[in-house]
This record gives sequence, C-alpha cells and structure tokens, in this order.
Amino acid sequence: MKFSDFICKEATVANLKATQRDAVIRELLESLVAAKALSQADVDTLAKAIVDRERHGSTGFGKGVAVPHVKHPCIKRRLGVIGRSATGIDFSALDQAPVYSVVLLLSPPDSPDGHLQAMESIFRHLQQDNFRRFLKQAQSQREIVDLIEEADQAGIAH
Repeated sequence: MKFSDFICKEATVANLKATQRDAVIRELLESLVAAKALSQADVDTLAKAIVDRERHGSTGFGKGVAVPHVKHPCIKRRLGVIGRSATGIDFSALDQAPVYSVVLLLSPPDSPDGHLQAMESIFRHLQQDNFRRFLKQAQSQREIVDLIEEADQAGIAH
C-alpha cells in the first residue's frame, strides 16, 4: 500500500496553527472537513476517540513525529492527513522531544488488516531520515504532497 493511497492531499496542513496535541488533532480533522473528505458532524466524536486513544499511550513515537490513529464506525474508508508544525508540539513523545510532523490515520473498524497496512506504509516513510527531514522543512502543501509522491515512486512505501 502506498502512502498516497489514503492521504487526503487537499487536507494537508503545511503550517499547523495549533500548538497543543488535542488542538492539533481537531485542526487536522477540520482540514479533512474543508477538503470534503469528512463530515463536520463527525469531528467531535472523532476528536474524542483519538484523544481517548492517546490517553492509553502516546502516538508520539519520537524523532519529531506522531501518528495518532483510530478505528471508528463513522469512518467508511481509510483516510489520512499530514500536518507540519514549524514550532513543535508537545505530544508526550517517547523521546520527550517536540513533534513537528503529524500523520493522522482514520480507519473503519471492520478493516483491521487495512489499518495495519496503512500504519506500515506510514512507518516505512517515517523511518527514512531524509523523509522526516524534508517533511519538517516543507513550507507548503505542494511540497509535502510532492514529497509523499516522490517517496512512493522511489519505492519507500511499497
């Protein structure tokens, strides 16, 4: 599975305004609504589910990245969005470092294998030092989308 198969490119946020974990999650959900990939009616429910998931264990995996994710009945197809923070976010990451890149993944509950494949694809990208560095340095939505597409074409996410 390619990263670009489930990322909503139109919802990519190159400069997150929020500086706190819960607000970042809501900002990314709202960007999916603006891109018409998610219903406004589902934002509160999903934000609560994602934050509850974070309380069980942070998805701030270190090296400046976080991958909040949830399987929820209001999601009909796998959907992801990327956000980038210039200033860093306290995500209670394992290494205690600020998070600069957030990949939010939403999946339907009846597709656990697909959810795992998407997570594997995300981590294949994020394990690459260059990918993380370029993502952190990206200044626009277009730069982030191009980075994802180039990584997919280079075979990082196959």
